[in-house]
Amino acid sequence: MKLNDLKILIQEGEGFELEFKRKVSTPIKVAKTLMSFANTKGGIVLFGVDDDRTIVGVGSEKEEMEMIQTAANYYCDPPLEPDIDTVPYKGRDVVVVTVEESDKKPHYLNVDEGEENGGTRVYIRVNDKTVEASKEVVHILQAENPDAPPLRIAIGDNERRMFDFLDENERITVKQYMKLVNASHRRASRSLIQLVRAGVLRIHTHEKEDFYTRAF
Repeated sequence: MKLNDLKILIQEGEGFELEFKRKVSTPIKVAKTLMSFANTKGGIVLFGVDDDRTIVGVGSEKEEMEMIQTAANYYCDPPLEPDIDTVPYKGRDVVVVTVEESDKKPHYLNVDEGEENGGTRVYIRVNDKTVEASKEVVHILQAENPDAPPLRIAIGDNERRMFDFLDENERITVKQYMKLVNASHRRASRSLIQLVRAGVLRIHTHEKEDFYTRAF
């Protein structure tokens, strides 16, 4: 990437497929960002660019690149193979890391239980943020894997009650569906996941709680 291309990219600002980082903080934080792109639609991370779009460069190109490689190879499971490039700027470098959408989803954060307690350890991209995926999203990512078993779905009374609910309310959460059909969390979650996979529902990921709407 040339400097002019970098400046054009920076001018676009952070978003769904682009994130700025002033420096590499810790391999774990970097791993979360890298896997969020791999688990979603891919993207680019610019190290050495501040949130206000100022190009500050990284302190040590070699050290930063080693930490990025550690994040991708050790803290991401399965490991990632991002493309890492550098762009010189006034005596320093901006490190450009490009992550393609993965066909081995989901990628998990490889940490000891003491480091990360609870949660799914899977991260995705939502708007311009890296957020932890819900269990439902993780199952959907697993279903996108080429080796996933074929989909089997049946529309019964519970699903029809949910469609009636959506006709009046437009959206529904797992908790609302559990209450609506008097089902366990596991059963309600599995039903919604199958409908998303079938293209009947669309899942909307938010930082606090996912919700579902009709896909058409």
